[in-house]
Amino acid sequence: MDANELIERVRRIEIKTRGLSSNIFAGQYHSAFKGRGMAFSEVREYQYGDDVRDIDWNVTARMSKPYVKVFEEEREMTVMLLVDVSSSLDFGTVNQLKKDMETEIAATLAFSAIQNNDKIGVIFFSDQIEKFIPPKKGKKHILYIIRELLDFRPKSNRTDIKMAIEYLTNVLKKRCTAFLLSDFIDKNDFTSALTIANRKHDVVAIQVYDRRISDLPDVGLMKVRDAETGHEQYVDSSSKAVRRAHHDWWVERQERMNVSFTKSRVDSVSIRTDEDYVKALLTLFAKRN
Repeated sequence: MDANELIERVRRIEIKTRGLSSNIFAGQYHSAFKGRGMAFSEVREYQYGDDVRDIDWNVTARMSKPYVKVFEEEREMTVMLLVDVSSSLDFGTVNQLKKDMETEIAATLAFSAIQNNDKIGVIFFSDQIEKFIPPKKGKKHILYIIRELLDFRPKSNRTDIKMAIEYLTNVLKKRCTAFLLSDFIDKNDFTSALTIANRKHDVVAIQVYDRRISDLPDVGLMKVRDAETGHEQYVDSSSKAVRRAHHDWWVERQERMNVSFTKSRVDSVSIRTDEDYVKALLTLFAKRN
């Protein structure tokens, strides 16, 4: 992608996703993702029913009557995007590649974050940490992230979600909200790592997938290639048994994935590339309120 084409794509993504985050997600994002705690605001006189643990004993001693501390929610958050850049995302049969939808969702979340005055950072991962962009504020930072989302070229083709989650746990010392964006095509179990990460942070999983991975089309003999391993083989898609076996495989792996999310208490949503991701995200936000 040359520089002019990249600039034009960044501009289109910015216009679309900034509009979505301004007009649609503003209130929902704000209420769905809480601040990291409560900050001291002021003191006032003790009232019947106040928690005695909130009494400010220094002020109470000076004023000769009980005063309590008043707290308010800290709204500013750190938001991290964990973006799967493995080769399996370079696939799409309907409207767009999985990677393209992943990029739009990530950009929309990024604009929603800065409108909420949050810091935003990114971890690009395959089966290794490809790039870490530390969290910052501001439009310039967001546009840099979008450029990277559009033009990033990973060193590895494969996926290791467990490794990426462990990296998040180790590198982010303060609590953050982390959006894990992937197709979740990974043979390794990441439940334990996800459980540990979600105790420290607020982790949300967003799966992007193509309908052809769940249901094979009936088009006869077809050559399929594993984007991550390079393995190729022929599949007879005209066979009902083959199509049924493939569908059963998909259902079983989705069930395993959802069990992992349930065990680790991670909120999640699955979005197909020919579906409206706006509606799916709004449903996810509503579920958290």
